[in-house]
Amino acid sequence: MKIAVLGAGAWGTALALQLSRKHAVALWTRNHEHVAAMRQARANYQYLGDFAFNENLSVEDDLGTALKDANLILSVVPTAGFRPILKEIKKLGCKAPVIWANKGLERGTAKLPYEVAAEELGAGQPWGVLSGPSFAAELVRDLPTAVTLAAADKNFARDAAALFHGSNLRVYTSDDVVGVSVGGALKNVMAIAAGISDGMKFGNNARAALITRGLAEMTRFGLALGGKKETFMGLTGAGDLILTCTGKYSRNRDVGLRLARGETLDDILLALGHVAEGVHTAHEVINRAAQMHVEMPITFEVDQVLSHGRSPRVAVENLLRREQKSESV
Repeated sequence: MKIAVLGAGAWGTALALQLSRKHAVALWTRNHEHVAAMRQARANYQYLGDFAFNENLSVEDDLGTALKDANLILSVVPTAGFRPILKEIKKLGCKAPVIWANKGLERGTAKLPYEVAAEELGAGQPWGVLSGPSFAAELVRDLPTAVTLAAADKNFARDAAALFHGSNLRVYTSDDVVGVSVGGALKNVMAIAAGISDGMKFGNNARAALITRGLAEMTRFGLALGGKKETFMGLTGAGDLILTCTGKYSRNRDVGLRLARGETLDDILLALGHVAEGVHTAHEVINRAAQMHVEMPITFEVDQVLSHGRSPRVAVENLLRREQKSESV
C-alpha cells in the first residue's frame, strides 16, 4: 500500500515515519529547498531533528508524483492550506480516501475541516480525521501514544485506523467527526489561556480551573454543532486538552507564556517557526459561537488579547470577576 503524507512539518513527518514502518510513504511539501535538504540528510532536521528516514519513505515536491498510485492521502498541512490542497487533489483527479490531522477553523469562514472536506470532496470520496493527545517529538521516540480516527463510515474508520495502529501508537475509532474536530480545534485556544496563566505565575489551581472550564466551553460549542458529549470526555477532548495545556512541547501554550512575559504576538510567531493554530482559531470560534448563541468566556478573552490588544492580566481579571453561577451552566 502507498500512502501520501502531505505536509512535512513535525507532525506530518512523525506520522510518515510511523506509517513507513509497514507501508510505502511519499512525504510531500511544496518547498523545494526543504525537500532537497531532507533527501540529502534522509531526515527532517528543520522540524524534527535527526530521526532517520527508512527506505520505505520517499520525499517529493511534486504533488502529482506524491499522489500517483496512492491508496490513502494523509493531509497534515495547516488548516489555512487545507481547502487549497483539497482543490489540488481534485484537479489532479486523485480519488484516494483522505484523512486529515490539522486542527483549527478556516480563517474567514469559521468552518471546521470536516465542513471544508464535505464542500470540496463531497460524499463520493471517503474522508475522516485523526486527532488526539500527541506530540511528534514523543511519537518518533517510540513513546506510547493514543489517538482517535473518526469517520462517518465506521468500516472506513476501522480499516484506516489499522494502517496507523501498532507498536507504540494505539488508534481508537469513532463516528463523531464533529466532536473530534471541535476538540482538536478548541484545545489550542485553551492552551493559550493556560500558558498566560502559567506565565503570570497564577499556579496549579488556576491552571486546573482553566482546563476544566475550558472543557465545558469546548463541549458547549461541540454540542451546538451536533457533536456527542462523550467525545469530549475522551482522547480528542479532555485528553488533548490536558496535554496541550500542560506539555512542554505545546506551541500554543508557549504563545500564552510569551504573551504573559510581554512579548508581542508578531515576535512570538516569528520565533516559533511552527504554526500555532490556536492564534487564528480563537477569533473564528468567537464569530461562530455568536451565531449559535454559545457563551465562550475564556475564548473571548483569549481573542481580546490576540486580536484587540487587551493585556493578559486584564483578561484573567475579567474571567475572575464573572458573576457567580452553577458549575453546570
